[in-house]
Amino acid sequence: MAAALYMDAVIRPNRSLSRAGMAVVLAVAVAFNLMIAVFLLVIGAPPVLPFLGLDVLALWLALRASNRALSRSERVKVTAEAITVSREDDRGAKVVWTSPTAFTRVDLDQPGEHESRVRLFMSRRRLTLARALSPEERVAFARALERAIKAARAERYA
Repeated sequence: MAAALYMDAVIRPNRSLSRAGMAVVLAVAVAFNLMIAVFLLVIGAPPVLPFLGLDVLALWLALRASNRALSRSERVKVTAEAITVSREDDRGAKVVWTSPTAFTRVDLDQPGEHESRVRLFMSRRRLTLARALSPEERVAFARALERAIKAARAERYA
C-alpha cells in the first residue's frame, strides 16, 4: 500500500523568455551589431569589429546559461514517515534530503523580505528550499509545508 502524500510540490524557476524569444533577442543583437559593423567599416575603424563579435558571443552565453537554469527543479514530498527533497537539473534527479517527518521542522527567515529563506531543520542539519520563488510565494510555501508536516504527524501518531 502506498503511503499517503501530504505534499508533493515541484518548484521551477519562472520562465520569462521562451526559446523563440531568445532567438529573436539574439537576432536583433546580431542585426544591430552588423549595422554598426558596416558603419565602422565605412569610416575606417575595422579594429572595433572583433569586439562587436565578442558582444554577441557574451549575449549568447548569457542566454544559454539562463536557459540551462530553467531546466532545474526542486521536488518536496511529505509523507507520514519522511520528508524527501530532490533537485533535478539537465543531468537528472538527485535526492539531497531525507528526514523523518516527526523530527523535521520548517523555519522561515525574514518573511516577506527579498532575502527570505525557507529551511528544513533536523538536529544540526538544514536545507534551504524554494529559492526560485518570490518572497510572497516563499511565505505561502513555508505555511503549506508546515501544514503538511502537521497533518502527516497527526496521522502517524493518531
